[in-house]
Amino acid sequence: MVTKQSLDIDGTKVDVTNLQKIFYPKPGFTKGDVIDYYVRISPFLLPHLKERPITLKRYPDGVEGIFFYEKKCPSHRPKWIKTTKVVKSEGGEINYCVINDLPSLVWAANLADLELHTFLHRAPALRRPTALAFDLDPGPPADIVLCGKVGLWLKGVFDALKMESFAKTSGSKGLQVYIPINSAVTYEKTKAFSHAIAELLESQSPEIVVSKMQKSLRSGKVLVDWSQNDDHKTTVNVYSLRAKDYPTVSTPVTWEEVEAAVRRRNATSLSFDSKEVLKRVEKMGDLFGPVLTLKQKLPPVSVIQNLRNQ
Repeated sequence: MVTKQSLDIDGTKVDVTNLQKIFYPKPGFTKGDVIDYYVRISPFLLPHLKERPITLKRYPDGVEGIFFYEKKCPSHRPKWIKTTKVVKSEGGEINYCVINDLPSLVWAANLADLELHTFLHRAPALRRPTALAFDLDPGPPADIVLCGKVGLWLKGVFDALKMESFAKTSGSKGLQVYIPINSAVTYEKTKAFSHAIAELLESQSPEIVVSKMQKSLRSGKVLVDWSQNDDHKTTVNVYSLRAKDYPTVSTPVTWEEVEAAVRRRNATSLSFDSKEVLKRVEKMGDLFGPVLTLKQKLPPVSVIQNLRNQ
């Protein structure tokens, strides 16, 4: 039986259902807990979602059930859900949801959208990424500690270019590194630049780093996935829950925390659940805030090619 109630959120009526339904069986984390987390993290999360088309990743029966991606914003959405049209690579267009406010976020969470996957651009500038993103993905038996080591190398490259970089956990098994741009640039340039960076790291440490996408090449190595820098790719948003055994979160971390984890070989120190993340933002604020505002100029890709030749 479906249990339903209406919430008044900032003057908007939002219907929620089955709040006691278990979404994470191991810790007994319910749908109500999911919504509560997103409400409490919303002051830090919503600025990162603002005006970004979003793919809903829905788990109607929780993390142990089937899931599906929903790119097209559901036709049964409330009239106050904002949408934006995105042209498909094969032609046509998709009307994506945009989660700009708390009522919209609660509505999405009520649809069992556990994970929030967004583009690197904002509407209406759908061809202009606001950051570079690298997804450091470990091939077993490699883990997030090795990703941290590669992440520090990546930071070193950008330090040499006098560009700031920011790290977050994927909330799953890897680490992600973002370099804010927030100035006029195209995906064509960011994709070529990030590809050159990945190849540079691979040339320097081929025993650890791989830049090609074939899974057969990843065993014991870290894939520096540069392909996220594409106008048709989405990446899990900062502060998003992940559909794992426990409600882990894609969490901003300091480079000092990454260094400590690598030094101590402590993978668990780079894993955070929803309760831990809420405590972190209360104490540390939004470590990923500069990704939204810091303006940096993307150097020409020839700079990276010169580094390879040195």
